[in-house]
Amino acid sequence: MSDTTNHETAGDAPGAEGPVTRSGFIAIVGKPNVGKSTLLNTLLGVKVAPITPKPQTTRRGVRGIYTSEDRQLVFVDTPGFHKGGGSALDQAMHREVRDAIVDVDAVLWVVDLRRPPNDEDKSVARLLGSSLGPATPLIIVGNKVDAAKYPEEALQLYKDLAPQARRALAISALNDPKAVYALREDLLDAIQEGPFYFPTDIRSDQSREQWAAELIREAAMIHLREELPYSVAVQVVAWEDAEEGRPSVIAAEIWVEKVGHRRIVIGKGGAMIKEIGKMARKQLEIFLQEKLYLELEVVVRASWREDREALRELGYEP
Repeated sequence: MSDTTNHETAGDAPGAEGPVTRSGFIAIVGKPNVGKSTLLNTLLGVKVAPITPKPQTTRRGVRGIYTSEDRQLVFVDTPGFHKGGGSALDQAMHREVRDAIVDVDAVLWVVDLRRPPNDEDKSVARLLGSSLGPATPLIIVGNKVDAAKYPEEALQLYKDLAPQARRALAISALNDPKAVYALREDLLDAIQEGPFYFPTDIRSDQSREQWAAELIREAAMIHLREELPYSVAVQVVAWEDAEEGRPSVIAAEIWVEKVGHRRIVIGKGGAMIKEIGKMARKQLEIFLQEKLYLELEVVVRASWREDREALRELGYEP
């Protein structure tokens, strides 16, 4: 992961002649739980976005960077566009989606081919119809084709909602990486001449703390039941790199809104927080390729989803 947080170009100083490069920004949009983050991770070949079976796993726009020789794609994974309760968090997530499709080179609208369009899909289609310029290519990506009974019929219904789409295709982002790589090659071929916005070894613009926090929250969402996962947030408060004879130490707070929620997250005898920590630590060790110690504390932050200062601390508000 990287601490890069801006769009400064990498490479030669201004005025210096170097190799011609091509680059483009690609927004990934759709309603919750259609596989946007799975698609991003497969496009990149590395996990930079959290994935769970529950909707609203992604809360902030995550940029994933794929560089191949003289070409660079910057993918922007967005929160699921949903009919929320109007909380400050919901509003921040919706702004993420609207901002992501402004001034991009293409938009991938990810839909779930297992089902026909619902009201949330129609809301996404209206947003795209009103916000995308006529020159911005829109590609409908029908996902989960391997589990769909009538994929062709479903894809046609989505195409009917967005007649401006340049292309529509059916894939399985989870189980058919070859189809995803073919889409990636098509995007690489389509981008125009432009500078690299990130160094060639960067895969995400998240800080390592943000990335780790999202993996911990992913583990919490997988283990927690009913509505509680959506009132949980994670903030990494300390990261001590490994020293001789001692592993790296990551300390994180799991935020909940009520004392009763804290008891649930901790679990009887600390069983739940141990399971969350075990899953998160394994994921972190795999991607960091090192052993580490993970310290988790459950903290009550009442109504944090309505607290704009709390949202700024978590990176959900500018």
